[in-house]
Amino acid sequence: MAVRFSCGGVGIAQAGTVVDLRGWVNRRRDHGGLVFVDIRDRDGITQVVFDPALPEAFALGHTLRNEDVIAVAGAVRARPPGTENPKLATGAVEVAASELRVLSRSQTPPFPVNEEVDVDESLRMQYRYLDLRRPRLQRNLTIRHKLVKAMRDFFDERDFLEIETPNLIKSTPEGARDFLVPSRISPGSFYALPQSPQLLKQILMIGGIGRYMQIARCFRDEDSRADRSVEFTQLDVEMSFVEEDDVMAVMEECIVYVWQKALGHAIPQPIVRIEYADALRRFGSDKPDLRFELELRDVAPLFADTPIQFLHGHARSEGSRIVAVRYPGGASLSRRDFDALTETAKSFGAGGLIWISFAQDGWKSSIAKLLDDATVAALREAAGAQAGDALLLVAGPSAEASDVAGRLRLHVGDRLNLRDAAAYAFCWVVDFPLFERDPETGGLAPTHHPFTAPLPGQDALLDSDPLAMRAQHYDLVLNGTELGSGSIRIHDVDFQHRIFADVFKLPEAEIADRFGFFMEALRYGAPPHGGMAWGLDRLAALACGATSIRDVIAFPKNQNGRDLMMDAPSPVPAGALRELGLELKKSR
Repeated sequence: MAVRFSCGGVGIAQAGTVVDLRGWVNRRRDHGGLVFVDIRDRDGITQVVFDPALPEAFALGHTLRNEDVIAVAGAVRARPPGTENPKLATGAVEVAASELRVLSRSQTPPFPVNEEVDVDESLRMQYRYLDLRRPRLQRNLTIRHKLVKAMRDFFDERDFLEIETPNLIKSTPEGARDFLVPSRISPGSFYALPQSPQLLKQILMIGGIGRYMQIARCFRDEDSRADRSVEFTQLDVEMSFVEEDDVMAVMEECIVYVWQKALGHAIPQPIVRIEYADALRRFGSDKPDLRFELELRDVAPLFADTPIQFLHGHARSEGSRIVAVRYPGGASLSRRDFDALTETAKSFGAGGLIWISFAQDGWKSSIAKLLDDATVAALREAAGAQAGDALLLVAGPSAEASDVAGRLRLHVGDRLNLRDAAAYAFCWVVDFPLFERDPETGGLAPTHHPFTAPLPGQDALLDSDPLAMRAQHYDLVLNGTELGSGSIRIHDVDFQHRIFADVFKLPEAEIADRFGFFMEALRYGAPPHGGMAWGLDRLAALACGATSIRDVIAFPKNQNGRDLMMDAPSPVPAGALRELGLELKKSR
């Protein structure tokens, strides 16, 4: 009787065993009167040989096409010397077929399933069931599974409870648009799909749960990107009676555990901590990529007395920066290359770009007539430039100059292949501002969310200088991507009310309507608490080396939020709308 094996599970130890293999035809080859068929499942590929001595199986084997689903029985044997395939785990053996059953026939696929070739993403998403058969996607989903399992194991061992929170909740906007769900029972009223379980997990802490975690599904009605989707998954964590260091210690221990268990990769500890202001100064970003150096250098003091008016103005202004980005080996670039870099800087928002190169025969610059040898020598020393390097200088208001210089740093890193896809460089970013200016309204807005507590001792600044307040807020960053954010929460109902009423200027009626249930909960003995959430899709993409989260999601939406396989969203019958008390507005 045949023994059932996976297509990647047979080896020389099974020689002489009659096995039963089931899977998809990966490839068929006709050679010297024999038919060779590679049969594939998620575990791997095994070569099957059909011999004319068994005419029924041999004849049927001739009819097989790629992606037909088959069941094969036969004896395992060593491949003839010289025909082994070291690229396959099963490459030392083959199965001599004695029986073949065709379980399902396949049409010709719209793209090769058995080859790692580039395929248009829209086509892959339309035929996702075929894309899912390809090894890369199966590997990615396997790694994702291992990441999630390791997370659950980690928190279970530390007495956290995994608690499901509802997906039909009250609309409590958190910065993006809610997905709204009409209620049939309450016409004119709507549920919202959660952007996160933020208030619910805080209420769990008020409820005495103490330690909570969840692999949570979340929804935001916003434009999709390579690292963002309208529906996504996050690891959600909350703890009572903790301070910042307590939460960060648990989450750091978790990422170290998860990376080791799922990937076999050890993360050096402690993970470096960088203050928010320092991250902007050194890297031009609050999510710095630490896989390479090239830190930004402030060179404004060198232009304090310069006759170059636009640089002199920025050098003297407290709200401006002049930043140098070192380009190793950049002296070899042509003027056309520097012109292209200037256009790149402009696309990042710069008004222009100054470059200086340090070739063997002397320095050159886009503003050579305005510079002197002493200033150039001082710039070279301040920026740590070597012979053969170039400097890229950006000047402007601090926020804009930092952002442009930070993006130029990444651009240079990419051009020089310094951003190693196989490297993992984690860091914490801490001491964020509690508030920022809303660019549209000019009013104050939360940097994180309105439930974040300020650093101890800063409450008085709420009335005098709220923009100077710093938050008990921390981000975990990997390779220049924010994996997730966390904070210590406000647990005092009066202070939370001041945030809503005095800072965000919400009317009392709006506070009661949007947050009344939460404010009421805070009145019944809320413990100090804090937590964090990680974007699981982003984390999995980085772990897999994928450039898009759509490559680690089984059934993703495209950049327009559409499911191309199911053709959703789509119209619904008029009767379904009538049941909900809805009527579509006619387009003009």
